[in-house]
Amino acid sequence: MEESACLCGVGSSRGCRKRQRPAEKAAADGKPAPAEKHVEADAAVRCCADSGGTLSPMPSLQAPRCSLQDLPLEILVEIFASLPGTDLSSLAQTCTKFHHILHIDSIWRRRCREEFGVCENLQNLETIGMSYREVYAKLFPYRNILGLWQLDTEHYRTLVNVVLDGLCITGWTYRPSLHTHVGGPIHFKPSFRIRLTERRSATVECMEGPNSSPHYSHMQIQKDRFTTQCKKTDHRTDLPTQLREEGGLVLEDRQWYDCLTYRRLYLPPNHPDDLIRPGLFQDYYDDFGLKIAMLSFHGKYARVTKITGLSKKTLEIHLMRRIQLRDGEIFRNFNELSRVVQEMDEQVIREQQQQKQEEGTEESEGHGWQSPAQPRVGESGAAAAEEQPVPFVLPVGVRSRDQNYPRTCRMCFYAVDTVTLLGSAYPRRFPAIFILFDENHFGFIWLEVKYFFLYNRVQETFQNVEAPSPQAFLEMLKNIKASTK
Repeated sequence: MEESACLCGVGSSRGCRKRQRPAEKAAADGKPAPAEKHVEADAAVRCCADSGGTLSPMPSLQAPRCSLQDLPLEILVEIFASLPGTDLSSLAQTCTKFHHILHIDSIWRRRCREEFGVCENLQNLETIGMSYREVYAKLFPYRNILGLWQLDTEHYRTLVNVVLDGLCITGWTYRPSLHTHVGGPIHFKPSFRIRLTERRSATVECMEGPNSSPHYSHMQIQKDRFTTQCKKTDHRTDLPTQLREEGGLVLEDRQWYDCLTYRRLYLPPNHPDDLIRPGLFQDYYDDFGLKIAMLSFHGKYARVTKITGLSKKTLEIHLMRRIQLRDGEIFRNFNELSRVVQEMDEQVIREQQQQKQEEGTEESEGHGWQSPAQPRVGESGAAAAEEQPVPFVLPVGVRSRDQNYPRTCRMCFYAVDTVTLLGSAYPRRFPAIFILFDENHFGFIWLEVKYFFLYNRVQETFQNVEAPSPQAFLEMLKNIKASTK
């Protein structure tokens, strides 16, 4: 009876007795206590809450009821459509009403468009009996493979761009050419595709092989990498055959592995202090067509990382060791140019050895280029753009495949070219000169072989290539470097 009295707000329950005494005392004295009515009611609520009971408040004290379910359907659809698809499955489990609302296809149409770039017309989907909800469910397991990847076989590395083509996910593999200028467009051929129009589940098809006839393939997706495996074993890379036809070269065909592994590639982040905008560049490094390399900046150093090709190569540019130009005179005299670079190289080697002794490390290469905390170069990108260009001519005796290079340059720096040749387990180190021409061109002279390489910016744009963090980009470069050993 005491508990019932407490729930009703009257009676003399033990927990409420102390709080009722002021009101009882006022009633006993015959004095009204209107100011204590609300205090008494609040005390009853607290009392019952402490005792684990529930109290039905008076109508005048009831708070206005507000629920997400009371919103109009149009507003709920707009709210749900703006949420990430990963949150909608949990939302559908909250109540029956939300579960039914999340079957409205306009919600999933917006999620497909914003998260994956699907631009299909709803009528096109209706003709094949699919909804955007089904499309999203089939795309979701493959969401992490959209973007740029590096395919690294035993002898050759190449670039793969995985994009959404209509209702298919296609992996386009870079196809080098001997007849394309470094400033020309890059060419791709389809390597695999994932068909999303199947009723039950998406189908992965390999498009490699002598006749490029699609056939079943298995795909396994992991963090920052994925693998494909085919039932066929007669795959041959098109690269040697193509180059033999175009350039008259003889190179033995190499068999594709049944299981291919792709590593994630991010484009370098851009910083206002960078000399030029980082990104992908093309060059002719060897006799087997155009190659792609990545230019990135790391404080006092810049790095050119080779992405495709036979040999594995990195160029480290010492941005604090600038070679002063005198109206192109230093380029006309190769001996003078070689002497200047050789002096810098000897000084760098001494500093590396000293640093190695002080730190007690086994490897002193890199000079902290992996650390994002390095101070930026004193010369900003804007200053580099305002640098007055000077005439540029190749020194006598220096060869180049591409003679259509810019005739003026802005800056030159000491650099070190590290190359792991095909069949070699250890990299070799070569002093070089990095030459900045303009925003879209740079080059370097390899002094030992007296050869000039010209790089031109890749003009194609790619999606899903931003690194989630600076640390993720540095980790990617570290993995590429580790794969060269």
